[in-house]
Amino acid sequence: MPVSITLSGLSYSTPDGRSLFENLNIAFGAERTGLVGRNGVGKSTLLRLIAGDLSPRSGSATISGRLAVLRQIVAPPPDMTVADLFGVRQALALLDRAEAGEASLSELTAADWTLPPRLEASLSRLNLGIQPNTPLATLSGGEMTRTALAALTFDEPDMLLLDEPTNNLDRDGRRAVSELLANWRGGAVVISHDRGLLENMDAIVELTSLGATRYGGGWSAYRARKAVELAAAHHDLDDAERRLTGERQAAQAQAEKQARRAGVGARKAARGDMPKIVAGGLERKAEETRAADARLAERRLADAASAVTEARGKLEILVPFAVSLPPSGLVADRLVLRLDRISVGYGGSLVVRDLSLEVRGPERIAVAGPNGSGKTTLLRTITGDLAPASGTMIRYVDFAFLDQHVSLLDEAETIRDNYRRLDPGASEESCRASLARFKFRADAALRTVGSLSGGERLRAGLACVLGRAHPPQLVILDEPTNHLDIESIETVEAGLRAYDGSLLVVSHDEAFLEAIAITRRIDLA
Repeated sequence: MPVSITLSGLSYSTPDGRSLFENLNIAFGAERTGLVGRNGVGKSTLLRLIAGDLSPRSGSATISGRLAVLRQIVAPPPDMTVADLFGVRQALALLDRAEAGEASLSELTAADWTLPPRLEASLSRLNLGIQPNTPLATLSGGEMTRTALAALTFDEPDMLLLDEPTNNLDRDGRRAVSELLANWRGGAVVISHDRGLLENMDAIVELTSLGATRYGGGWSAYRARKAVELAAAHHDLDDAERRLTGERQAAQAQAEKQARRAGVGARKAARGDMPKIVAGGLERKAEETRAADARLAERRLADAASAVTEARGKLEILVPFAVSLPPSGLVADRLVLRLDRISVGYGGSLVVRDLSLEVRGPERIAVAGPNGSGKTTLLRTITGDLAPASGTMIRYVDFAFLDQHVSLLDEAETIRDNYRRLDPGASEESCRASLARFKFRADAALRTVGSLSGGERLRAGLACVLGRAHPPQLVILDEPTNHLDIESIETVEAGLRAYDGSLLVVSHDEAFLEAIAITRRIDLA
């Protein structure tokens, strides 16, 4: 029987009563499907419903074939090994006893001598040179994710469910995951904001509050189709607004016409030009006509207004984010930052040695390198959070540092209060205008930072840093796109494209680096 996942009439509400899905109907087959949508729309919840970790309020999920789910491993026990993750510790122990001549005849019969080479091949497929007895606690976050993927595919299930499989992975790790999926012969449902990974999908399913929509092809095909939908939405809005204007004009003209007729009839009755009984009948008929016309006009106006609201609602979802920013004042070729044979690390262990670097305005530099090469440590040294072990570091301009948690914002304060704290000379009017450019209008600016999603938080950080009357001339970013949905990433990209200062960025997201027009790369070994 072909592998498939069929969702029929699926409805689900969060524990606090918020509805995520209502009567959701969609199917996944033996193809690679990227699942995209805004943060909070319910993508991860949908995978948990498919996996059986949650129960729907109504409807059903019908599964044909064997599922395997990539689950995040948080703080594994000290004695848990790679072999435990694969579920083969006892089988490997049996092989060890057999080689030592300690296995019984029945155990020898059950021994799987193909297991070690199959394990090695599975780990190698994801660029892992680790042994089965390696403790999981000794692996980096990227190694842990790749090991979990290797274990997930080891028994060749029919369908993979993957939630952000490239998070925390360096360039080689992302490439290994892409190659694994490119060669995967079963089905896969992949939640990801990695546009390079999504490009190689067979289909994209977009999850919104209105339901799920399938688009054939990868990311570029999906975006092209969405561009067509955007143009159609603009056209629909223009048509709806013209119709509403026409209905209002027609209703006004009809009301004026009836008022003129009523005036003529009243004047005739006052002069005695017609019998009272006739005048009364005409008046009743005119009143009935006016009431019927008014009801018809109200219905037509309501329909036209509803069409405008519906068309405008679609545009609120589809219109891309764009922003204009005040100039930073950074002139071309001005010296921004100088590192002279700097070495950095922790506890006497150096991860960056003898690095020299000059940054001149308005360069956009990506700091690249594998997991564990010291990228974040280097940024912490440049920001002054960590003293260098040797060498000198001089910043010549003002700067702002935005990590993936946007730590410069106070979670207990509102977005507006954070802005005023970071730019104390700003007026209330300029503060609100700057926040509005980043889609924090009116009461949205009064939300506390602690209540924001990851994408909203980073957008608020950009608003408070780049939206100032005098933005800093150097912005330092550490993995800014981790845990953001693609719409949020594109919002960040739009803000950074409008910025005219220097950028120093750590990111493994190649599409993001291309979108913000990186001009130079610094590779750490």
